[in-house]
Amino acid sequence: MKIEVLGKNGFTPSEANREYAEKKLAKLDGRIPDADLTHARVVCKVYKTFHKVEVTIPVKGGRILRSEVSDVDIYAAIDKSIDKLLTQVRRHNDRVKDKLGKTSIRYAEEPSDVAVNEPEPKVTRSKKVELEPMTKDEAIDQMELLGHDFFVYLDKETMKTNVIYLRDDGDYAVIETESK
Repeated sequence: MKIEVLGKNGFTPSEANREYAEKKLAKLDGRIPDADLTHARVVCKVYKTFHKVEVTIPVKGGRILRSEVSDVDIYAAIDKSIDKLLTQVRRHNDRVKDKLGKTSIRYAEEPSDVAVNEPEPKVTRSKKVELEPMTKDEAIDQMELLGHDFFVYLDKETMKTNVIYLRDDGDYAVIETESK
């Protein structure tokens, strides 16, 4: 697996950080098909009180494995991020096995440091919302009034469904939808 370790927010990963990330990502080599052709991207960010590690791995079949973890220690954040990825691979394999009788992302054996019998998440609630045409600013106001960290709305200009959400850095971002 090719591994790219980058720094952001004024942080430059040391050689020790790079080696540690590469060593930990090696756990995924036997669990991802065509791992030698896969390109993993590790982004390390530093904030005033914590470090954030984001790992993105595009895998065969158009799927993307991604984890984002914050911790005071960068090494702990890398460890937690890899644990999340191992859990994603295991869950995906279990779902595919149960539903289709085959595996898409394969793995050699169950990692001993990850819990084996985690309950599978399920949809426990469904909610219908009536979309009203509004601007981004109106959507932000509505989101803040509700106390949510995201809000679904109908954009007044495009008449398309959008999602606005609060980012970890305190700014807002918009997800705009398109039909194929």
